[in-house]
Amino acid sequence: MSNMHRIHWFDQQIREGKYPNSSILSQQFEISRRQAQRDIEYMETTLLAPLTYIAKHRGYCYEDKTYVLPLLYMTDEEKKVLAYLIHRYRNFDHENSSSVRRIANLLERFTDEQISEQTRLPVFHVHARTLQYFELLTYAIRESHVVDLTYTEDQGEKTLTVYPLRLDTKYNADYVHAFCPEYEREIDLRLDRIGQLNVRQEKFRISHLLHGGHVGEKASLRPKPFQARLKLREPLTETAWHGFPARAEGATVYTMDFFDIEMFLYALYAHSKEWEEILKPQWLVVKLRKRCETLLIKLEPEPHASGGPHEDGR
Repeated sequence: MSNMHRIHWFDQQIREGKYPNSSILSQQFEISRRQAQRDIEYMETTLLAPLTYIAKHRGYCYEDKTYVLPLLYMTDEEKKVLAYLIHRYRNFDHENSSSVRRIANLLERFTDEQISEQTRLPVFHVHARTLQYFELLTYAIRESHVVDLTYTEDQGEKTLTVYPLRLDTKYNADYVHAFCPEYEREIDLRLDRIGQLNVRQEKFRISHLLHGGHVGEKASLRPKPFQARLKLREPLTETAWHGFPARAEGATVYTMDFFDIEMFLYALYAHSKEWEEILKPQWLVVKLRKRCETLLIKLEPEPHASGGPHEDGR
């Protein structure tokens, strides 16, 4: 149940002269006293209700009897547009940026505050497709869902699978900041360059890593863990393969978890006699093949310039 339903009930109790308080509010809606007190504080600070506590009645009344709650009902479509505008105003970084961000806060509180005539609000055109992507990505970020999309770059259109982390606005354009397993890094994608977008039922897991090692700084998110499916020569006698957690999928087929790509590639190379085939993912096969090809090129002897023997007598 929303706090506005509780606030309207509290307002009605005041108008009936019943002097409600946080204890009565918490009992009526089966919420904590702390939550009830936050509702009352919200009425005072955000809705500007002229509440006065009367010790004699151990409850509240209105100091100004003419006060009425602002109209706070909105349609679902209006809420979607407003959520998008709040996002854009908060990320606005040009003329009157501080005033615009304050207005974003007012919009979020759904108040009836009047905007100063001296403040010129930027106009953002809300395209239907952008609004739809904004809504879908907001949901995917909140619920940690994997997203498939098509994206147009200078080289043409490509299909990507990403783990969306946050929405940004830069240079008057909307972006989604996401981790891309194919690129093995975090990338920014412009919403207006997305052709098709599908939110999967599959979820990804994230861990919070601090950049710079300073506690309290903004956290960056990355998925965990990567997974590889290997066919080994012999069954494992434990639940790990050289330190990497392994789950049996068959007699000698195992799914293994790893975080560091370089360490896992080294394990594949160092213990190549123990496995027969990398079943998944394909990008891991490609990476290992490229490493081996690079190593073979380095091992090929270079012809001596004079055609004679090498200095070591070979």
